Amino acid sequence: MIRVITDSSCDLPEELAVTHGIEIVPLKIRFGDLEFTDRLELSHAQFWQRLATSPDLPETSAPSAGTFRQSYTSLAEAGAEGIVAICLSSSLSGTYQAAVIAAEQTAGVQIRVVDSQNVSMALGFQVLEAARAAARGENIDRVAAAALAARDRTNFIVALDTLDYLQRGGRIGSTQAFLGGLLNIKPLITMEDGVVAALGRVRTRSRALAALVERAGELGSVIEEVAVVTGNAPDVDDFRQQLSALMPTHLIAEIGPVVGTHSGPGVIGFAYRLGPDRR
Repeated sequence: MIRVITDSSCDLPEELAVTHGIEIVPLKIRFGDLEFTDRLELSHAQFWQRLATSPDLPETSAPSAGTFRQSYTSLAEAGAEGIVAICLSSSLSGTYQAAVIAAEQTAGVQIRVVDSQNVSMALGFQVLEAARAAARGENIDRVAAAALAARDRTNFIVALDTLDYLQRGGRIGSTQAFLGGLLNIKPLITMEDGVVAALGRVRTRSRALAALVERAGELGSVIEEVAVVTGNAPDVDDFRQQLSALMPTHLIAEIGPVVGTHSGPGVIGFAYRLGPDRR
């Protein structure tokens, strides 16, 4: 069987990863001199608590090629006929490159590495599509193709509570010109061509939620899967109720330390996968 690997920026709920046999390679999170392995040494709740109290802003670092190589080797020894690794956008992290280098260094098993050009549950939905193809018994090229086919049909739209973390982390991308020096706003962001892009801006939290619901309504008829994404947002239940009126049942994806380092607390929105031939 073909096995699927991703990294911990995917924000896939643990139960989904286990159900679909998805291996998750962790990134590292640093608070000053303290370093933690995502998911293993730092839970989502622990991250948000530390973010609120630590004098040091967190930083993230990509897994090493050696870490990916260990995962590849472990899966191969467990009987994997091939491995498809789907990583967060290569424009945001060195994770994809580490996975590629590790694939070149690993003998005895076929490996395909896919640049998702996305992050969080938009990456997660691509990973799920690949895992479903693997479960159907597809070969390695078809499993990789399933991820690639989903890449153009997955994205997210979220509202940030503050721009501070995105700016400090250097991930503001093309939003810089759009947002200028206005930090006291609630920006709506998405991904375009593998980098963060601005969709709009409002002045209040309530308007941000309304704008998200409006965007969801515009996409509702062509969405096949949707997930509420939340980073310690206090109003997530209210947002879920509003979204439920427009879309079928959706899952909740808690934003973890990797994405949370750059989004900051209070981020809320939705990730989605469009149906076939919908872009």
